[in-house]
Amino acid sequence: MFRQIPLYLLVLFCVACEMEPPAKAVEPPQETTGLTPDHNKLDKTLIHNAKIYTMDAGFSTADAILFDSSGRIHNVGGEQAMLEAFPDAMRIDLRGKTIIPGLIDSHAHLYGLAISLSQAQLRGTSSKAEVIRRLREQEQHLSDGDWLLGRGWDQNDWEIKEFPSRSDLDSAFPDRPVWLRRIDGHAGWANSAALALADQDLSGDWQPQGGHIYRDSKGQASGVLIDGAMGLVEKAVPGMSPELLAASLDLALQKLASLGLTGVHDMGINRSVIELYQKKISAGKFPSRVYAFTDGAGETLDWLCESGAIDDESGRLHMRAVKLYIDGAMGSRGAALLADYSDDPGNAGLLFMSAEDLEKQIDKAMACGFQVGVHAIGDHGNRVTLDALESAQKTYPENPGRHRVEHAQTLTAADIPRFSQLEIIAAMQPTHATSDMYWVEDRLGSERVVYAYAWRSLLDSGARLALGSDFPVEQVNPMLGIHAAVTRQDIKGWPPGGWYPQEILSREEAVRGFTLDAAYSGFMEESVGSLESGKRADFIVLGQNIFEIEASEIAGIKVLQTWLDGKLVYSYPDP
Repeated sequence: MFRQIPLYLLVLFCVACEMEPPAKAVEPPQETTGLTPDHNKLDKTLIHNAKIYTMDAGFSTADAILFDSSGRIHNVGGEQAMLEAFPDAMRIDLRGKTIIPGLIDSHAHLYGLAISLSQAQLRGTSSKAEVIRRLREQEQHLSDGDWLLGRGWDQNDWEIKEFPSRSDLDSAFPDRPVWLRRIDGHAGWANSAALALADQDLSGDWQPQGGHIYRDSKGQASGVLIDGAMGLVEKAVPGMSPELLAASLDLALQKLASLGLTGVHDMGINRSVIELYQKKISAGKFPSRVYAFTDGAGETLDWLCESGAIDDESGRLHMRAVKLYIDGAMGSRGAALLADYSDDPGNAGLLFMSAEDLEKQIDKAMACGFQVGVHAIGDHGNRVTLDALESAQKTYPENPGRHRVEHAQTLTAADIPRFSQLEIIAAMQPTHATSDMYWVEDRLGSERVVYAYAWRSLLDSGARLALGSDFPVEQVNPMLGIHAAVTRQDIKGWPPGGWYPQEILSREEAVRGFTLDAAYSGFMEESVGSLESGKRADFIVLGQNIFEIEASEIAGIKVLQTWLDGKLVYSYPDP
């Protein structure tokens, strides 16, 4: 089992994954700079001299916002009129800074982020040798018998773009089990010690349902397991101690606040995670809103069907949705395609279950009155998903709907308009495009790639987009997602003009995808997602105006303050 890792080591891990500096303490009272120690005791607070983008339906702007101690917005409007109307309110002069609603990541893994912060960080490694170097550093903090765990490797970033093998790890770690998740979470790389602990013999010519075991010429597992095969090794991985998990979650939540995220849709968690969140909320240590999806249609869904959806009175936790998977990921060639991969003839990816089984799981969720979100990457996976959702909607017309396709990454011309026709939300992650654009055309070919990451085509067809990051697959920072959506370039400005720029979104559309439309996709648009009277005072203060600066600068915008329920939960440290 893992020993308790000191908190200072977790902080170092967060530095490695580009965590923002910690929040500073609230300063003594100065009306021109912000807060007083008694701020949260005052009945009303008026923030003025600000450039406020409300992100309401009319995309209105304002100079001042008034909210009360309960965290509800009273008024949003002109500065002078509000200063005169509310002379007794606590006043905060923002000196012209920009305010937008708190950002909401509509597809992410908060629990997965927390776990990853205690493991080796392999994102950005450019070779197997660099992976080994980082693993050796991580091993220094482990006890005898601990597994060496990590996440983030991507063979597409290496000079030789081939899957690694167990032998690459065996020479450095002959005895300690090593298990490393690929960046997308859809493949794992193990050494021989870890493979030996699998719950069944991995040799031979058999394959698990919805997965693939790579084998050598002798029929032995070579070290890489795809999707449904990963569990054969992961079942043997020891769990984290409750203390380490709680500390890692605190750091993950702090990271969200530091980057302007006031909400996250947590995709695929179970009852034990919900209970961990509820414990943190009760202790007043949960500075975010979570809209949670179950981990499939199994025990967690059964529990919720019996006990009812979760709507915590704090507004910090809601759970009335189910996460399902139909296929894998493009990077590991597990996404299900209608035709073979262009760079791997004979391989059309993996369907995790039959169309009939997917329909049964969707029916089970809809019968409970729940929303369904189905992970679908390939055009075959998306076709099967749309067909199943269409059928289930006819069977359960009383279900509240707003069902979602998570990723909707590669489509066909015929399936794009079906999202609008069926009122299916496309929950998409802009940075997937800018991460994959260097190699994905090799996977799909020139004809199919034009229907990949097709944000503009979906929006123009009448579909609703909800945007996110899929962290920790991608970086947590939502500014990277907004930048990707409006440029389709990496942060270095490649390629000139953008990658398939006909799919670019406007800034208003991109920010709306991370605010009001993300809120809508979680049935929360009446309380968050825009700055309007009666809604919760969730907003962020930006160091630059996201709607006025050069598009190339968006990725570098700093969040100066994050407010949740009218309470300051993060403040960027002064230099």
